Amino acid sequence: MSELTFILGGARSGKSFFAEKMASKAKKVVYIATAEALDDEMRTRIENHKRERALNWVTLEAPDDLMETLRQIDSGVDVVIVDCLTLYISNLMRKFSEKEVFDDISKALNVVNNFKGKVIFVSNEVGLSIVPNNKLARDYRDILGKVNQLVAEAAKEVYLMVAGIPMKVK
Repeated sequence: MSELTFILGGARSGKSFFAEKMASKAKKVVYIATAEALDDEMRTRIENHKRERALNWVTLEAPDDLMETLRQIDSGVDVVIVDCLTLYISNLMRKFSEKEVFDDISKALNVVNNFKGKVIFVSNEVGLSIVPNNKLARDYRDILGKVNQLVAEAAKEVYLMVAGIPMKVK
């Protein structure tokens, strides 16, 4: 059974850095990246993130099939980082219904449950701001908020990042 850790917080709060720090002593790390390079700025961000990771870490890209990517990971891996659910859910919402998004996350959590090492999920906390002024943004906030609740419930540890400071919630 895996040891699931969930890290969430606002944009640029230090979530990814904290996840990487947690994994830094592990011998075998797989980094599952969910971002898609849809424009030049995103391509630059992705390349910067890749350069910041340890050279011996394996990066897998999973913009829309997290469960299958998790299934393919060798059992000898010590730590898996999934960064981030925020973009992953956005990607899924372009293709799937709300129910299908929740089914996808439930299936991914089932795969994680059978993993032998540590798994770290990273996501943005979207419930601390004002109510968005359009339906798509409200739907996104609601769906990601429910996904975050599912992952937090399944996690052994949950951290909320505030200005680079991890606060243990669970």
